[in-house]
Amino acid sequence: MINAVNDGVWSGTWVAQRLGLELMGDDELTDLLGLALRRNPKRAHLLVSNVLGKHVPQSPSVVYGYGFALGRRVRELLGTEEAGEAVVLGYAETATGLGHSVADGIGSAPYLHSTRRPVAGVTAAGGFEESHSHATSHLLLPENPTLLAGDGPLVLVDDEFSTGNTVLNTVRDLHARYPRRRYVVVALVDMRSAADAGRLEEFAREIGARVDLVAAASGTVRLPEGVLEKGRELVARYEAEGAAPGGSSAAGASGPVAQFPAPLHGVHGSAPQGARGTARPAPSHPHPAVRRVDLIWPRDLPDGGRHGFTPAHRTRLEAALPAMVARLADALPEGARRVHVLGFEELMYAPLRLARELEQVVEAEVRYSTTTRSPVLAVDDPGYAIRSRITFPAHDDPADGPGERYAYNVAGAGFDAVVAVVDSAADTPELHAPDGLLAQLAVHTPHVLLAVVPSYVPERPSMLPEPLRGPAFSSYAPEEVGWLLQDLSDVTLEAPTEEREEAIQSGGAHYAESLPVEYQPSEQYQELFHAALGTTATRIAQAVGAVTELVLAERSPRPVLVSLARAGTPVGVLMRRWAQFRHGLDLPHYAVSIVRGRGIDANALRWLAAHHDPADVVFVDGWTGKGAITRELADAIEEFEASDGITGFDPEIAVLADPGSCVRTYGTREDFLIPSACLNSTVSGLISRTVLRADLVGPHDFHGAKFYRELAGADVSVDFLDAVAACFPEVTEAVDAQAKELLSADRAPTWEGWAAVERISEEYGIHDVNLVKPGVGETTRVLLRRVPWKILARAGAGADLDHVRLLAEQRGVPVEEVGELPYTCVGLIHPRYTRGATGADGKAVNV
Repeated sequence: MINAVNDGVWSGTWVAQRLGLELMGDDELTDLLGLALRRNPKRAHLLVSNVLGKHVPQSPSVVYGYGFALGRRVRELLGTEEAGEAVVLGYAETATGLGHSVADGIGSAPYLHSTRRPVAGVTAAGGFEESHSHATSHLLLPENPTLLAGDGPLVLVDDEFSTGNTVLNTVRDLHARYPRRRYVVVALVDMRSAADAGRLEEFAREIGARVDLVAAASGTVRLPEGVLEKGRELVARYEAEGAAPGGSSAAGASGPVAQFPAPLHGVHGSAPQGARGTARPAPSHPHPAVRRVDLIWPRDLPDGGRHGFTPAHRTRLEAALPAMVARLADALPEGARRVHVLGFEELMYAPLRLARELEQVVEAEVRYSTTTRSPVLAVDDPGYAIRSRITFPAHDDPADGPGERYAYNVAGAGFDAVVAVVDSAADTPELHAPDGLLAQLAVHTPHVLLAVVPSYVPERPSMLPEPLRGPAFSSYAPEEVGWLLQDLSDVTLEAPTEEREEAIQSGGAHYAESLPVEYQPSEQYQELFHAALGTTATRIAQAVGAVTELVLAERSPRPVLVSLARAGTPVGVLMRRWAQFRHGLDLPHYAVSIVRGRGIDANALRWLAAHHDPADVVFVDGWTGKGAITRELADAIEEFEASDGITGFDPEIAVLADPGSCVRTYGTREDFLIPSACLNSTVSGLISRTVLRADLVGPHDFHGAKFYRELAGADVSVDFLDAVAACFPEVTEAVDAQAKELLSADRAPTWEGWAAVERISEEYGIHDVNLVKPGVGETTRVLLRRVPWKILARAGAGADLDHVRLLAEQRGVPVEEVGELPYTCVGLIHPRYTRGATGADGKAVNV
C-alpha cells in the first residue's frame, strides 16, 4: 500500500470498526484513502488521502504524478484546442498543489487557487463557502482581473468530490459573473452518495453549460445512523482521557489506543494540555540552531497560484528549480537517509516541486507533506491514518485570528532532516518562538532547515516611503541627505571576503546579494587617513567647487542632487554645502542605489519623478574608473523610460574626479587620493554598500542597506565633510578660474581608461574587465572588499599611494610599478578565484 505509516494495515480500519463506516468502491480506493476523526462539529470522519501530500508524508513524485496524470486526462477530454483555452482553479488549502499539478498536466493552462488570506490592495474576483470545512470562506484574488472572464473551459480541482456543494457554490458564483460553456470537475476521488450523484447533471442543465467529472478513483462511504454524534463522543473521550499504553493492542481492540507522545508542549497525539500516551517515546534530539537555506527564488516569480500562475511563470520556475534544489541538497546533513520537505498550508506547490527535484538528485529517501489548519484526532494505531500530531501556533497573522496549526505523521517518522518551506509572510517571530513550528520539529529530527519563498504581491500603485534620514539612519544630519533605501540593519548579510569572491566569480551569487565584513582600520591606517585628509582637503574642496559650478551653469540653476550610494554620498553632501556656501542655495540631496548588472533602483526614480522635475536631477558619484557605472546608468535610464514612460532624467554623472575620461561634468581628471575612498561605512555615514536580493527587496521596495550604528566610535564621516568644507573660503578664486576654464574646454569623454583596462586585462591573462579596477579609489575598494591579486602602480607615484601600499602589505599583496599607466594605480582582483588559486607567476592564472 502507498500509505507510508500504515504498517501493512488499511489506515481506515480503526475508524470503520468504531463508527460502523463502510468504504465501498474501486479496488484501489483503500490504497488512496485512509480514515481519521475530525475535531469538527460538521462532519465526524475525514477521508485522508495517501497521495495528496497534506496529512500523510509521501514520495513527492507520487504526489505530483497523480495530479499531472489527472491533467493529462483533462487534456484528452477537452482536446488540444479547448485545452489551450482552459483555466484551472484549485481549492484552498488542501488542493492548491494538486490543482497546480493538474494545470501542469494540461500543459498551457493558467492556474489560480482560492485563498483564505486577504491581501491588501487586491480586489476579490469572487468567493464561495465550503460548508463542511472548519474554515469556510474562500477568496479569489487574481492579479489579472480578466483571468476568469474568458469563455474557455474552467477546470475546478479538489482532493475529493463528496456532496458536490463546494463545486456548486463555486460555479454558481462564477457563472453569474463570467458565464461559460463548459466546466470540468477534477478530484482524486469521487465519493458522492447515490443521492448526490445526479445533482451535478441537474445543475449543468440549470445553468445551460456542460459539466464533466474526472477522478482517479470512485466510491462511497456508507454512514450508519447517528455517526456524527458517535464520532463527537469518540473524539471527546480520547481527548479527555488521553492515551493508555497500547503497544500490544490489536487493531480494533476496544478502549483507547496508544497515541504518539512528545515531551515538548504542543507536540502530542490527541490528548490536550499535557495528557500524553506512553506507547512509543518520541526521539530525543538536542535543539539545533535552525539552518536557513537561501533558495535565491527568482525575483517577481509568484510563490504559487494565489494571484495566478501563468505558463510564462511555469517556464521560469522550471529553469530555476535545478539551482535552487542544488542549494537545498548542499545544505542537507551528510549521510541523511530520510528527508522530509514540509510545506505550509496553502503553499503546497513550491515545496512539492522542490521536493520532487530533490528526490531526483540525492540518495536519501525524500518525503513530502504540509502543515494544515485542519484539527484531526491523532491515534497511534496502524489502522488509523493520523498516527501523530505536532501542534503549534499560527505564524502568518491569519485574518481569522490566532489559533493552532498542525503537522501530521511527521513526529516519530524517523526523518534525519526536515526542510520547512514557508512563504515570507509566514517567516515571523511566531515561527521561531520556543513553542513554534521550528522548535517543535527540532524535537523529532536532528536537523531542521528553513527555506523561505518570497510572498508574491501583485503589482499595484506603489506607495513608496519617505527617504530615510539621520540620525535614525546614517550619522549625517537629516538635512544633508535623504536615503531612498530600505533599512536592512537587522538582517545578517555579511560573508567572508574569500567566500563572497568565490561565489561571485563562479556565478553562484551576485555581489549585491551579500555584504563584505566591514573592514576595521588599524590605528596606523587611521593615522594615514587623517594625514591624507590634511594634505588633500584643499585639493578636494577645489574639485568640489568646480564640479558644482559646472552643474549650476549647465544642468540646472536649482539642481536636485542624487548621489549614487554609497561612494557618491559624501561628494553629494559636499556639493550641497558648496552651493549653500557660495550661492546661498539649499539644494535637495538624496542617495539612491545602482547595482552593476542590475541597474538603478527604479522605485527610487519613481519617487524622484513624483516629487521633483526629472530634468533637475543630477546624478553624483565620487570618481570614475573604467566607466562601468556610467554605462550602467545610461542603459538603466533608457530602460526606465521605456517601461514607465517617464522621461527627463539625464544619465550623465557629475563626479569629483574623472581619471577614466568617462564623463563631461567633473572637478578634475587627475587620479589622486580622495580620502573618502580609504574607508568604507565609517566615512559614508555608517551606511553599508547597497543590497539587492529577491527575498529582501520586493517589486515595490527600495533597494536595501544597513546602518552600522555599532561603528559610531570609529566614524569620521562628518570629520571628513567639515575638513573639506573648511577649505571652501580659501579656494573660491581658484574654483572660479577653474570653472571658467572647464566651461570653455572640450570635455568630451575619450574613454581612454576603458582602453587601458582592456589592455591590462589581456596582458595579465585575466580576460575579464570586471576584475580590473583602475584608479586610486577603485584600487582601495579591491583591497578592502575583494580578494586582490596584485596592485599596479605608476612609476614614481608618491604619497597618494601610501594607504594603498599599507593595505597591500597587510594583505600580502604585491605592488608592481609599471610605466605608461594612465592611472596612478590599478587593482587586480584575483582572476578565476578559488580558495586554492595563487596566480604566483605574475601573469598566468593558476587554477
